[in-house]
Amino acid sequence: MQRNLLPILLLACAFVSTALAQSVPPNIVVILADDLGYGDVGFNGCPDYATPNIDSIANNGILCTSGYVTHSFCSPSRAALLTGRYSQRFGYENQPTVDSTNPRLGLPMDELPLSQMLKSAGYVCGTIGKWHLGYAPNFHPLNRGFDEFFGFLDGSSNYYNAKVLRDYTSVTETEYLTDAFTREGVSFINRHATEPFFLYLSYNAVHAPYDQPPAIYMDRVANIADPQRQNYAAMVVALDDGVGQVLQALQANNILNNTLIFFLSDNGAPPHPFVRNLPLRGYKHDVLEGGIRVPFAVQ
Repeated sequence: MQRNLLPILLLACAFVSTALAQSVPPNIVVILADDLGYGDVGFNGCPDYATPNIDSIANNGILCTSGYVTHSFCSPSRAALLTGRYSQRFGYENQPTVDSTNPRLGLPMDELPLSQMLKSAGYVCGTIGKWHLGYAPNFHPLNRGFDEFFGFLDGSSNYYNAKVLRDYTSVTETEYLTDAFTREGVSFINRHATEPFFLYLSYNAVHAPYDQPPAIYMDRVANIADPQRQNYAAMVVALDDGVGQVLQALQANNILNNTLIFFLSDNGAPPHPFVRNLPLRGYKHDVLEGGIRVPFAVQ
């Protein structure tokens, strides 16, 4: 089924507006992977490891085989995702320079992100993971409609001993970062299960650096002979486990059937020999299919 991301998210907003008249408005969870190859999930034919939790979103919902993002690299794609507008329409076509003193280098302040729309509709909004939409204080997630933030502002992060922010406070995360973001996502769901919420769970997996994940994940892809491919696969397996824990938290709180769940990547995979963008031509930074057509499922 062919779907473009922007109308899907706008449809979600329309659904929420209609549902506000109901007693229990639907929750919204957007799970965003980073640089995930089109062919690196099971529902798109990944041959050498399994992604059962990501696949379950497609199996229990809609598999969008032609899901497109609006840009072939991180920040403009994310800007479009959160605003529902092509970033070219508001002049946002490059990565923001790392400059915490410049209040203009980020998602323009006159653009209205989904978090601000939903907050005004009575939703509690949380974002976890990679932000990459500006570094100055005015661009901080808590100043763009989010009530909670756990993650980093930059375009990438170490996976071990990562420097992250909890709201405005800097902390060192000692857990493997993918697992830490999952932990925080589950916590957000558990704490807000009795009220309508929007969770933007923006993993930095499987973006570089390609740090070796914990043994629990490496052991599950021991069948892969290429060490780089094995390491990458273990990173995806960690991501898939995280998706599974999020789904389990929704189920445990008896809100799975009242939650819109989106899974996708921000853009295509980079041109490394150990990623699988097949059957598409091109990679991240390209406007060929491999740069802008991504794994995409909705439940």
